[in-house]
Amino acid sequence: MRIVTATAVALALAGGAAPAATAHQPTIDGIWRMDGYGTVLSIRKGTFQEYQTTTVSCLKGDSAQRTGPGTYTTPDGTVLTVRTQGGRDRGSMRVDGSVGDRILRRIAELPDACTRPAPKGPLAAFDVFWQSFEENYPFFSAKGIDWHAVRDQYRPKVHTKTTKDELYAVFSEMVKPLYDSHVAVQDGDRVFAQGRPGTVLPTEQLDTKVKTFIVAHDLEDARNLQDFANGRITYADLPGGQGYLRLSGFGGYAGDGAPFSAQLAELDRALDTVLSQERTQRLKGLIIDLRVNGGGSDALGIHIAGRLTDTPYVAYSKRARNDPADPTRHTRPQPAYVTPGQGPRYTGPVAVLTGGSTVSAGETFTQALMDRPGKTVRIGQPTQGVFSDVMRRKLPNGMSAWLPNEEFLTRSGSTFDGTGIPPHLTEPVFTEEEFDKKRDSAFDRALNVLRNHGGTTS
Repeated sequence: MRIVTATAVALALAGGAAPAATAHQPTIDGIWRMDGYGTVLSIRKGTFQEYQTTTVSCLKGDSAQRTGPGTYTTPDGTVLTVRTQGGRDRGSMRVDGSVGDRILRRIAELPDACTRPAPKGPLAAFDVFWQSFEENYPFFSAKGIDWHAVRDQYRPKVHTKTTKDELYAVFSEMVKPLYDSHVAVQDGDRVFAQGRPGTVLPTEQLDTKVKTFIVAHDLEDARNLQDFANGRITYADLPGGQGYLRLSGFGGYAGDGAPFSAQLAELDRALDTVLSQERTQRLKGLIIDLRVNGGGSDALGIHIAGRLTDTPYVAYSKRARNDPADPTRHTRPQPAYVTPGQGPRYTGPVAVLTGGSTVSAGETFTQALMDRPGKTVRIGQPTQGVFSDVMRRKLPNGMSAWLPNEEFLTRSGSTFDGTGIPPHLTEPVFTEEEFDKKRDSAFDRALNVLRNHGGTTS
């Protein structure tokens, strides 16, 4: 699962569809423990039930009903594919639209904590909240946060009569120093979430303001200006033979609540028009604008990358924390591959525009273009610095915590969490001065690079 923008705490589900289970495979009914993710699954008689576990708790999570061989659908329409792998005691689960599988191992029965009533009250909520981060959050060391000291500071402030308002304030104070926009505290309709200092998280209002500015100034002399996918994708032909492709997110293409298959179909319709045979043959360069991108499905980004290469390559590898007591232990990294897409493909120079409002799947797509064969240059400001899918952990008092537990690795094994992916060429991005002077320095730099250097950074 992935938050599209943490401020809205909107869930988007990410990746490619896995093959369905067949009648010849061992049954998937039973109890399964997931590698990483603090999760146990019970699958019985067509019902899928998640249990969110820590060493101090077990709470019921999401449920789903069987809708096909090995497939289960949640009440919000999310499709889960579960299958065995090489025998009856090992399996995998994929969230439709997500990149990578989650490995399952059969266990004999539910943990004891899952079979008895969960402790309630403010202290129990505090302990589950703290423990969920303690066992799953990967970035305490990188951010210089002593999470045990945080517990020692804040737990004495919680007692049996602590109100929800007070607990919400305590939880918000605890996670504030992380400055992680994939971390959120939720109580009903109110949400505490924040981005990296000096950045602005994407909102619908910001997207509208920026899009209006770009159309009026950058695209004043453009041709074939067209919106696709519910307005989330914009394309225009620029004077001089370059193209401009703006992506404001990786979801919502087919309307709210539409399944991943419908989102993918809408994306393909857009790409078939934008990257037509005629256009891919004449384009001299392509600007991809991700500067206000709220994220969504990583798999949709991988899909777009497949229309920008003739050569398969690894976009990144993904791993999750996998030991509650040892933050240095992870699941085996799973490579995510970019494979050349069907239909015409553009393989020429690309300039990618990014900034602090490039978030989540907008960043994984940026990362997926880093090793793209051909000339690719990044221009603007560093991205937000949040890549992981987001875990939603229920608390005993009805509140929720949202946190990342994964790392997206480069070829060298490093990550860009916290700092964001840096540009090759630094330019201001939608500052007040840029708006006031009706100037878009990053766009202008991209045009200059593509026209004069063919997408190189020299």
